[in-house]
Amino acid sequence: MQLKYIVKETDNYTDINEVLNTKFNISSRLRVKLINNKCVTLNGSFVDTRTHIKPHDIICVDLSYEEDNSNIVPTKMELDILFEDEWFLVINKPSGISIHPSLLHYSDSLSNGVKYYFDQIGLKKKIRPVNRLDTNTSGLVVFAKCEYIQECFIKQMADKTFKKAYLCLVQGNFEKDTNSNININSNTKYEIIDLPIARKTGSIIERCVDKSGQKAITHYKVIKEFDGYSLVECLLETGRTHQIRVHMCYIGHPLLGDDLYSSNYSSHDLIKRQALHSYKIELIHPVTNELLRFCCEIPEDMKCLVGDVSDATFTNL
Repeated sequence: MQLKYIVKETDNYTDINEVLNTKFNISSRLRVKLINNKCVTLNGSFVDTRTHIKPHDIICVDLSYEEDNSNIVPTKMELDILFEDEWFLVINKPSGISIHPSLLHYSDSLSNGVKYYFDQIGLKKKIRPVNRLDTNTSGLVVFAKCEYIQECFIKQMADKTFKKAYLCLVQGNFEKDTNSNININSNTKYEIIDLPIARKTGSIIERCVDKSGQKAITHYKVIKEFDGYSLVECLLETGRTHQIRVHMCYIGHPLLGDDLYSSNYSSHDLIKRQALHSYKIELIHPVTNELLRFCCEIPEDMKCLVGDVSDATFTNL
């Protein structure tokens, strides 16, 4: 787990710090940690950030140092790993399992399973999920294998090069909707919900649309309509808690099975959890700079309600 760079004749870098900052985009906090732990070498010798460099110098950053991850209990579980290299892994999370341990899920979260897996492969690193999904939301979750990769993905989220697409089943059909509260950009294939989200007064869990809240933007497109419900694709421009669930409820189309944002409990006859699935992620590999796309199928509890959607038009992120 190493970053390596050979200084070119045309480079304008003057010292190690500039390479770590500009070439590798390592934060100042992590740069200090790497230097203090003797993880940076110049031509095989340990250096600090002020060391000057010249063409053909070889700079290496060793990111394989061990970390204490004993705060998470290892639990053996089946992990649906769709991708893995030495830097990160992508897991298809089933519904009904939380990502992080908590008082109620101390040893049965996805992070517990990843901790057990790390132990099996001898990786002594902290457990770092990059994106979050609610317990009852299924789909793709990325886990970074070191702090540097986590930092890179967080920056990609900020500059919107880490893209996420969701599929959800919502109540009702859209053909005759004329909701004036929706900001619609007619120049795209998507409709846009641009409404701020805040914590609902008196609740530590529930969110709501409120002008005092944080900016939240959801792009959505109706994929297919059925008798009383619709399959909708959502792209998130922001990542607020419960964003899709809150926005779709606000425009009159709460998710099937959502017992927090829907009063129509008849939808639980169709599915026993909120019908939301993170089905596609696009990102740039922080080390190889390769554009990667990951996709997973709709889970069975949603698939049985939509049948064959091979003729539907999904989006390339």
